[in-house]
Amino acid sequence: MSTDNEICRMDAVSLAAKVRGKELSAIEVAEAVLRRMDVLEPHLHAFCTPTPDVARAAARAVDAKIAAGEDPGLLAGVPVGIKDLVATKDILTVMGSPLYKDFVPDEDDICVERLKAAGAVIIGKTNVPEFGYSGVGHNPVFETTRNPWNTALTPGGSSAGSGASVAAGVAPFAIGSDGGGSVRIPSAHCGLYGIKASMGRVALYPGCRDDRYPGISSWESLEHIGPMSRTVADAALMLKVITGPDPRDRYSIPAADFDYLAATTEDIRGLRIAYSEDWGYAAVDPEVRRVVSEAVAVFETELGCTVERADPGWDDAFGTFWGLVAGDTDLTGMRRMMKGREKEMSPHLVDLLQRPWTAEEFTDAKIGRQKLCNKMWRFMARYDLLITPTLAVPPFPVNIQGPEIIEGRMVRSTEWLAFTFPMNMTGQPAATIPAGFTRDGLPVGMQIVGRHLADRTVLAASGAFERARPWAHKWPALLDQLGL
Repeated sequence: MSTDNEICRMDAVSLAAKVRGKELSAIEVAEAVLRRMDVLEPHLHAFCTPTPDVARAAARAVDAKIAAGEDPGLLAGVPVGIKDLVATKDILTVMGSPLYKDFVPDEDDICVERLKAAGAVIIGKTNVPEFGYSGVGHNPVFETTRNPWNTALTPGGSSAGSGASVAAGVAPFAIGSDGGGSVRIPSAHCGLYGIKASMGRVALYPGCRDDRYPGISSWESLEHIGPMSRTVADAALMLKVITGPDPRDRYSIPAADFDYLAATTEDIRGLRIAYSEDWGYAAVDPEVRRVVSEAVAVFETELGCTVERADPGWDDAFGTFWGLVAGDTDLTGMRRMMKGREKEMSPHLVDLLQRPWTAEEFTDAKIGRQKLCNKMWRFMARYDLLITPTLAVPPFPVNIQGPEIIEGRMVRSTEWLAFTFPMNMTGQPAATIPAGFTRDGLPVGMQIVGRHLADRTVLAASGAFERARPWAHKWPALLDQLGL
């Protein structure tokens, strides 16, 4: 019989196989992760809405299918956390905002429908900053999420709870969403693999698409949904389930012409890789530079690729990005909902909503995106992949939006996000993969970006690097301290 710790440290591919093969029951798996959640929540605050009853009912349904000789699905009995920006039918979905503190959706998001149909077991909603308008893990409604590698530090956001929960082994993977890096940011800070596939690979609805709900309907031209996991194969397994077109999402694209899991095992010898250490302008922590540069060298010295230092050639585009975010926001609806409740909300979100945006600012943002996209496709015509640091800094204290000094330079509190949001502007596939650790033992992520629609290449490169520099056996010291 497997112990709780053995179950909770198992990857999703193995768990699903053991449940299908009757070596483990789905209810046994669910109870193990729920017990682990109970121990860790006082330390991490990863789950804003745990759903133990939902999990047990889903697990028993999987076991009943197996007992009846029916197919339980590709994810039979695998526990999964769902980010609280992603709609879950009949489950509280607060989105970190007092404006939605009692909101229970009347339908599942498309990805949740697909996870449930594949036999996954939802164990709870994971914590987020208010409506996702931040790269860290605090909001005005719930306790601030903490990083398992050091609970004084942020796990990153906006998929904060998803990152913390997977890093601590409460589930082998979780759903994140990524409008400016929010799958990749917490994955990097928590020592995980996270991927946003090409724009449209994972269909979204009602999130970003439902006009009934101001705030929920934001980020339409930027948002992606994707897996956060401890292994590349687990992320590929989830992509195999949640990808594919849907008429409810006008951005969704036809199904991929490759198998996501198979792609992770492909040879990458001969690929041409560009490495941009700082875009040519960004302040980057020296430890991040060191760890990522050493990781990039593996592609040339061990994996048979050609690596060249090169920058795409754009200037800091955060102002353009923030204009796009505002343009995607239902300012009318959110201002109406916010009126009289401003002091209950996150100050940076109130500032965005109260700013007197002009038509010219929105137009400039859209033209700025066109310029950046044109620079990118021209740049990528010379390379198969682009590699950068995922974030400019290691994890930092929980009570700030971002460091104000990086590499000895005064910076805006958003500049640590310099590498993630441009890939939301272009819609290209982008993954973060654990590159290594700082001398203080904090995880550092490396971003792997593919050409337009080249998800297969990103997964192949990710799998090759994982085989060369495996990391899934490394766990936060907190788990040993708690006997987990």
